[in-house]
Amino acid sequence: MEESFNLKESLEGITTKLISWLDSIILNLPNFLLAVIVFILFYFIAKYTGKLANKLLKRSVKQASIRQITVKVIKAIVILIGFFIALGILDLNKVLTSVLAGAGVLGLAIGFAVQGTLNNTFSGILLSFLPEIQIGDWIESNSYAGAVYEINLRNIVIKQSDNNYVVIPNSKILEEPFKNFSHTSRSRVMLECGVGYSSNLEEVKKMTIETIGAHFKQKENEEVEFMFTEFGGSSINFVVRFWTDVQKNRDILIAKDIAIIEIKKTFDKNGINIPFPIRTIDFSNTLKTEKE
Repeated sequence: MEESFNLKESLEGITTKLISWLDSIILNLPNFLLAVIVFILFYFIAKYTGKLANKLLKRSVKQASIRQITVKVIKAIVILIGFFIALGILDLNKVLTSVLAGAGVLGLAIGFAVQGTLNNTFSGILLSFLPEIQIGDWIESNSYAGAVYEINLRNIVIKQSDNNYVVIPNSKILEEPFKNFSHTSRSRVMLECGVGYSSNLEEVKKMTIETIGAHFKQKENEEVEFMFTEFGGSSINFVVRFWTDVQKNRDILIAKDIAIIEIKKTFDKNGINIPFPIRTIDFSNTLKTEKE
């Protein structure tokens, strides 16, 4: 009997609590709707503020990555302002105070849990302001090569020559070496080749330098360099180095393509042989058979 009475009291208590909550929801429904409208309004304000900030920054900031990160920070600040105003409309001052008070403790806990993510975030901020790497630059890093498509707070996105995108964590870019082809307008191209042992080496050197110089104009303090490097197994090998306009890896491939075609034409015209590897088989030890 006593257990039945306690159960009845518990059900009445739960019912009373639910009714009080329902009354609170009905009473606060206008404030809740107003808070939602304010938050949505601030979301659109953040969107258009970001566009306006981007237009203004284009006039004074040339680096696209700096503009992107600045716009994202501005939008985040505007949305946070709208969030706190919405909490104020809901008369959740105590909740707001608790959120701000617990942010420090929660921040420490989350910080230990997501150290890698925070590392990438700070690395993304540094990369955004780093002049050595910008949107559109052609880079090589972490065994990948491509044009920088995006720099955000988590990773850097590059578009490879095969039209595929590669996502690399920001910390990997800062911790590993990277090569930027777009940072300089000129680059030295190195091409290796070989000629037959019967060739006149002085003539080979002269005609190679003249051929490269005719197709790749060398500017001030630039020159075509030619050096024989070794006595190979079937050829005397050399390397020719020359300067050309390079903004990405494809420009180097194009320069090598032109250089190989023109050197081959010149060598064919002057009877210079470019030998391929030769293997000689010796049959001097013949096998003899005797018939009894």
